[in-house]
Amino acid sequence: MSSRADDLGRPAGDLGRPTGDQMLARLQADERPARGRLRIYLGMAPGVGKTYKMLEEAHRRHDRGTDAVVGYVETYGRRHTAALLDGLEAVPRRRIEYRGVVVEEMDAQAIIDRHPAVALVDELAHTNVPGSEREKRWQDVELIRDASIDVISTCNVQHIESVAAVVETILGVPVHERVPDDVVRAADEIELVDMSPHALRQRMRHGNVYPPDRAAIALERFFTEPNLTALRDLSLRFVAGQVDRELEDSVAARGVGVPPVTERVTVLVDESLASRRAVRRAASLASALHATLLAVAIESAGVQLSRDRQRDLQSNVDYAVDLGAEIIRGETSDLARGLEEVLRDQRVTHLVLAHHPRHGMDRLGRPSLAERILAAVPGIEVHLVSESSPVA
Repeated sequence: MSSRADDLGRPAGDLGRPTGDQMLARLQADERPARGRLRIYLGMAPGVGKTYKMLEEAHRRHDRGTDAVVGYVETYGRRHTAALLDGLEAVPRRRIEYRGVVVEEMDAQAIIDRHPAVALVDELAHTNVPGSEREKRWQDVELIRDASIDVISTCNVQHIESVAAVVETILGVPVHERVPDDVVRAADEIELVDMSPHALRQRMRHGNVYPPDRAAIALERFFTEPNLTALRDLSLRFVAGQVDRELEDSVAARGVGVPPVTERVTVLVDESLASRRAVRRAASLASALHATLLAVAIESAGVQLSRDRQRDLQSNVDYAVDLGAEIIRGETSDLARGLEEVLRDQRVTHLVLAHHPRHGMDRLGRPSLAERILAAVPGIEVHLVSESSPVA
C-alpha cells in the first residue's frame, strides 16, 4: 500500500498519532463533566400516566441507590400519583409573587446546588410565572443538564411546537404552552405512555384524572373520542419518526451509500397555485406511506419577491404546516443544488414538485429541475403535479 504525504510533509501513516496539543485537548475534554441526560415520558393527553411512570422510575432508581430528587412534580390531586411522592426527597420550590398572588415554581438553582444524580421535572413545556429567571421550564431543564444532572421529564404531544399548529387546526383548540422540537428530539430517550381513547375516558369517568364535575365537562369538550384518537395518532407518529431518525443515523454510521430504510416525503413549496396542489399530494402520499412529511421553501439569493408573491408563498407554507409538514426555509443561488443538499441530508425517498411548463428557448440547452434532481440523488422518486391535475 502506498503511503501518501499530507500538506505538512508528514507520512500518511502518522495521521493517526495525536500530537502533544491534541493529547492535551483530549485530556481536558475528559476532565469536563458530561452533560446530564434527558429522558421524556411523552403522552397523547393529560391522564395517560406520564407522571406516574416517571415517579415509578424514580423509586426504582432510588431503590438501586441512585440519588434521585423531585425537582417539580404536579399531582393535580390524583391520589395514586401523590402516593408515589412518599419516600422521595423534594427540593423546595421557589415562591414568586405575581399580581398579589404567591406562585410556586421550580427552583433550578436549588436543584443545581443540591446536585443529585437525577432530578424529576414535570411538564417540560410549562411557562414560568413572570419574574422568574427564565421564561420556560425547558430552559431550566437545559441549565440543570449543563450542571451534569440527569433529568426525567414529561410532555404532552400537543405541546411540541410542530405538533401544536396541527392540533389547533384539527381540533380547533389553542395551544399556549409549547416546547421547541429540537429540545424534544435531542432527548436521549423518549418513552411513549400510550392508552386507548376509550380507556382514558373510562379513567376520567372514574375520577382518576379530574374531579367529577370537571371530568364531565372535559369529556364533552376536549376529551372526546375523535379528539383523543387524533392526538394518539400524532403521538404515535412523532415517536415513530424519532425512531426512524435513530435508525437512519445508525445505518448511515455503518457505511456510505446505504439506502434509506424508511420512507420520507418532501415537497418543494413556492408561491404558485400548483404548489398548493403539490403540498396536498405530498401530504396524501406521506399518509399512505406512513412517512415523515417535509416542506422546503427555498428562495433565490438576492431576489426580492413582490408583496403578492411573498403573501402567496407564506400562504402555501402555512397550508403545509396545517397538513402536518415540518418546514425548512433558506436561500440559494442554485435551486437544484440547494434542494439536493436538503434531500441528501434528510435522506428523502420521494420528492413532490409543482410542474411549471417551460416554453421557447428555456426548454433548450439545460435539464429541468426534476431531471437535475433525478441525476444528482440516486434512488429518489420525483412526482410532478400540474396546476390542473386531479389530486387525491
